[in-house]
Amino acid sequence: MATIKHLLQQEVFLRDDERLVGVISVSKPSKKKKTSYLCAVLNTTETPIRVCVYVVKKADRGDAYKKQLSWLLKELRVVDGKNSDKEMPEFDLHFEKVYKWVASCPKDRDSFISCLWRLSRRYLIQKPDFVNISEDLLIDITQPQDPSEVSKSVDDLSIEEDYQALTSKEETDLELLMSECAVAISNAEAFAEQLGKQLSVLDGANIHSIMGSEDQVLNLMRLLDDGINEAERIERKLDSYDNILVNVKEQMEVMKEKDRLMRIRNTNHQCLLEELNSLVSQLDLDMKHISALCDGDLASPGAIYECTAAAQALHKCMNAKIHAGLLRMGAVEEQHKRFNKLAANFSKRLAHHLNNLFIHQGNEIEETWNHMSSELSMPNHDVMHRELVVYADLMHWLKDTDSSIFNSLCAVYHENLCKLYTKEISEFLENAKQKMIAKPDKSGKHSATLTPKLSGSATSLGKLSDLHLRGRSSSVQSMESANFLNILSVHLDTKGLFDQILETVLGEMERVCIAEQDFCVRFFHLVEKAAIVESKDEDEDQEVWTLRTPPKLRRKSSIILDDYFVENLGQGLMQKRSTSHLRQINDTVRVMMAELFPTLDTELNGFLAFADKQDSMYSMFMLVRMSQHVINTQDMGSFLSLIFGNCLIKVKRNFDNHILAHIKGIEEAKISKKTRCGIIIFVHNFEDFANFAETIFKGSDRHTDLDKAYAKLVNVIFEQIERVANEHVKTPPAVIMMENYHRMFSILSQLKIASLESEKKKAKQLYTENLHQYTTNLLGRPLEKLHIFFEGVEAQMAKGVKAEEVGFQLAFSKQELRKVIKEYTPKEIKKIFEHMYKKVEKQLCEEENLLQVVWHDMQDEFTKQYNYYNDRITKCYPDSQISLEFTIHDVLHFFSDIAQSH
Repeated sequence: MATIKHLLQQEVFLRDDERLVGVISVSKPSKKKKTSYLCAVLNTTETPIRVCVYVVKKADRGDAYKKQLSWLLKELRVVDGKNSDKEMPEFDLHFEKVYKWVASCPKDRDSFISCLWRLSRRYLIQKPDFVNISEDLLIDITQPQDPSEVSKSVDDLSIEEDYQALTSKEETDLELLMSECAVAISNAEAFAEQLGKQLSVLDGANIHSIMGSEDQVLNLMRLLDDGINEAERIERKLDSYDNILVNVKEQMEVMKEKDRLMRIRNTNHQCLLEELNSLVSQLDLDMKHISALCDGDLASPGAIYECTAAAQALHKCMNAKIHAGLLRMGAVEEQHKRFNKLAANFSKRLAHHLNNLFIHQGNEIEETWNHMSSELSMPNHDVMHRELVVYADLMHWLKDTDSSIFNSLCAVYHENLCKLYTKEISEFLENAKQKMIAKPDKSGKHSATLTPKLSGSATSLGKLSDLHLRGRSSSVQSMESANFLNILSVHLDTKGLFDQILETVLGEMERVCIAEQDFCVRFFHLVEKAAIVESKDEDEDQEVWTLRTPPKLRRKSSIILDDYFVENLGQGLMQKRSTSHLRQINDTVRVMMAELFPTLDTELNGFLAFADKQDSMYSMFMLVRMSQHVINTQDMGSFLSLIFGNCLIKVKRNFDNHILAHIKGIEEAKISKKTRCGIIIFVHNFEDFANFAETIFKGSDRHTDLDKAYAKLVNVIFEQIERVANEHVKTPPAVIMMENYHRMFSILSQLKIASLESEKKKAKQLYTENLHQYTTNLLGRPLEKLHIFFEGVEAQMAKGVKAEEVGFQLAFSKQELRKVIKEYTPKEIKKIFEHMYKKVEKQLCEEENLLQVVWHDMQDEFTKQYNYYNDRITKCYPDSQISLEFTIHDVLHFFSDIAQSH
């Protein structure tokens, strides 16, 4: 162990001026083959001296040692020897956690634990606990029994060790000492003798110094004796003073006790006076307040303000915080009875006045509405609200003072306003229905005459457009087209009128409900703990409370309510919802609004159902408008949000039914088989529907619903185009699919909707495939005999005959080839092309204008055949000077000339 100790001192600790005083070879219980060293180390260069415990381990590569873990000795909490009666190598050290070790032998373990004991006793104030350790190892170095034990306890750390390396400072001092003696290295005995002489000289000097200071020590002793005598004299004098002051002390204690009692009495008198003053001030109601409560006018604004102040003062007196003991005083009980009587009388007088006011104002609004019921607007209740809101503070007082009277007033208000709102909403929506079905006169205004239903299903525009898409004479077609445009103009004007009516209906409902809710919340104090939004008026210094409403409905209110958001109303709405607007709404608000507007949900749903029955295309307007108003009412309280949200769900269902009706119309479409097909009616209908829908949904959050509808419609149209192509007998299937897929590609390209990108690519692909198929089938093999001849040539080559030897076959000789070629003169070729052009012209419709596209594609296809024939002649009949009687230039000229002539 001495060898490893010396090695660790040199390699690990010497460079940090640390001295290794204890080391032990250890391993962990679970890994006994991997050994490391626990080292106790002193660092004497720092003040105070620092003691550390290190875990030193050999590096993975090489023979060098390195520090792996380190702790200060003061961090050690417990040293556990496991068993004090039995020798064993295991022990535990408790630092920030418990570290379990196994020593190489019990003797080394005991030696290291003893080292830790001595270091902790010497250098630590807060010492660790040593448990389960033999008492023989724990020697108390702070209380030695004799001088020899003292010497051992002080120096045992150094004596115990076999070897201690010199520190850098000790090495420097030793080198300086040796440099002063020339023979220090060559003659050790002479050096030792010289050191002994120097030590003797120093001892003699110390003895002379001690003997020289003896007189001074005697003088100091004499001075100390004199000081002791003087102190004893002063102490005797102080004792005499103490005896004199004994009587004075007793008298001062009596005076101090009397002064304390006087201060307590004065304090009690002051507290009693303050309590009485406070009690009187709390229970004292000014005479002017009493007069206002008994005889105050409840009709004029000034008097109402005085009554409000008086009621608040009375409430303050009745709810004053008074000690329970004072409440049993006769005067206090009498004053409370007086206050209760005053409050009861004023409550009855206030309730009677407000009851009459509710009934009177309800009748006035109903009469005003009867005079203006022809206008498409709801009556304005702002005047009534302004007249009633001045009683808001009195209603709050009444709510706190007499809840039964307050509830009775709420019931009266509900009863009168419920009937009024039921009638107003019913007549308003009936008026809206009449305006919706009215037709415009010559001046552009709408009369009350009912128009025939232009469209009762989703295919209304398609039915109208079908007038000019069937095979008719040009004169009849032009007349019907003019008729179609007139009808379509009226149709679209009706749609615009409905959009205006719908926006007016929803806007008026929103205005009336929000105004009534704001009033009820403020007047009846429905929400006690509501979130308040504070703002400043630009022209006033006073604070104003502003309700978060849409810009058109901005109004001032004292309280802002939370929203009740209806689930499953669309992703757009979810994105618009801001978490900063989430607030707690009182259920009382919801209940009161439902009582005031009991028929709103039914009436509004009835109006929307009536509109959908008039024309299912109205569902698109309703979906967009209703979504916007649901967003507007999110912060207006849950009642209106819930009403609009439920309507929105039903409108969305109507929109889905509208799309299903479109799909059904497409699937049941019947096409005339007597004339050429052209663009199918439902493709025209989809184009009209898409253009019309885009104008409605532009900028709307519900465009995602329209995109889904587009995808369903387009997929069904693709399927039905193929069905019609297979069923039609007049027009080739490839022509029908080519023209209609081309039109669908054009429509989807104009819409520029990202979600339909795959459908657009599919339409283009199907168009291209059918164009190629039609061109290939129509062109066929115009040089039929020549084609059959070269098919035989290909068959011979497939049997193994070389290309240049095919001409030696009798059936495929040069003479046979020339005979076939002579049959296809330029004149004959042009005649074939003209026949094909007339056939294409007859089969394609003029509306889609694909004739030149097909003709150009046929030119390319024939050019490929021409090049193929030339290539076969060159390879199979080299140097024969045989060629077709027309050139590629002739072919291009024929195609161009025929196209221009038609």
